[in-house]
Amino acid sequence: MDKAGLLKTIAETGYNVGFGAKKTFATFDMVEKMPGWIGFASFAIGVYALYVDALATKFPSATLIIAGVGALYFSLYRTSEYQTAGKEMIQLFNRLRDLYREVESGADLTTSRAKLSQIESEFYSITVSKQVFLSDWYAHYKFFAQTQIDWMNEQIKFRVWRDMIPLSAKTVIVLLVLAGVGYTVGSLVAGHLLWIKC
Repeated sequence: MDKAGLLKTIAETGYNVGFGAKKTFATFDMVEKMPGWIGFASFAIGVYALYVDALATKFPSATLIIAGVGALYFSLYRTSEYQTAGKEMIQLFNRLRDLYREVESGADLTTSRAKLSQIESEFYSITVSKQVFLSDWYAHYKFFAQTQIDWMNEQIKFRVWRDMIPLSAKTVIVLLVLAGVGYTVGSLVAGHLLWIKC
């Protein structure tokens, strides 16, 4: 592998490690904070239900019960595991950035490839596969908005639609646009038919 190929491989591995770290931290954040948010929202709605009759009906009550069960779901995650793995992945990410700069500056390619293999092995050994639903969306924000990724972008050339928006978010966007177009077309057709009748 030549220098250009090694730089590209390091950048791609940097993306995998950096995004993995952000996804792990996203799960950690959600598991740590969501039960508190749900608890506060439930308490606030419960207090307002004393004064606002609409909040004391079956639907808001059922929603609060479901939210409470959702908060229990988050308690199944061991937060310390995610915090530890995330910190270790950030360290690997920083080592990859440094390795990238070393190769750019003319470091020995054989030694650099060995360092890259070592970092990849460490990454695979600490990766946590179980992540919270929608942590991918939060991780995209944390990675692309909060992380210095210029060194990877030199090789990968990140694009907004292809890389910075999660696939599931793209699906939701497309479905919303199609629903909006369908609603608009349906309204126009109904209006046109009504106009013809008159």
